[in-house]
Amino acid sequence: MIIVLTGIDGSGKSTAAHALVNSVAAHGGKAVLLNNHAGRRTMSVLSAKTGIRLPKRLAEALETTFRVWNVLVSHLRASRFEGLVVMDRHLYCQLALRTTKGLPRGRFLPWLLKALPAPDAVVHFDIHPGEAHRRIMARGTDDETLEDLIAFRDAYQQLPEYQDFVKVDATLPPAELARQLEQLIVKGQQLPAPPAGA
Repeated sequence: MIIVLTGIDGSGKSTAAHALVNSVAAHGGKAVLLNNHAGRRTMSVLSAKTGIRLPKRLAEALETTFRVWNVLVSHLRASRFEGLVVMDRHLYCQLALRTTKGLPRGRFLPWLLKALPAPDAVVHFDIHPGEAHRRIMARGTDDETLEDLIAFRDAYQQLPEYQDFVKVDATLPPAELARQLEQLIVKGQQLPAPPAGA
């Protein structure tokens, strides 16, 4: 079973993903977390250190290349893994980012999405951009502006695939989010139900 997690920066995807994988393991299941990053944070840090800002289209091309490579590797690993595969981010994220930069969807990413095995669920972490920005400022590792996050939120909602996403309240504590995600898996009859009160 493959579950993809999407959402704007600061929505808690990575934290909840780790909590979910740990919870599944604690209940006797097999789970693996695969990250499909695009290298945005690394490029942002390098840009800040060097003072060199890449042209929009070049930066997006590099991000897309990294993202596509990671997604392909993740799907290859998923095909060899018997259990739950949790993918933190996917090509949906890159399509949303393209929209925030005023770039068209293009043909390659939508084609690749259809060519790859469809995830059993795409779970979108729904959060107000203001709260996400507060979290980002608190951790001090990113430089996303509130305007960037609003644009990213809007771009996700404009994706034609968005209507099929499973939305969850990203303001919930990570443990509760993980429990909601695990219940989604249980409904798919992929894992035994967690013990009562767990």
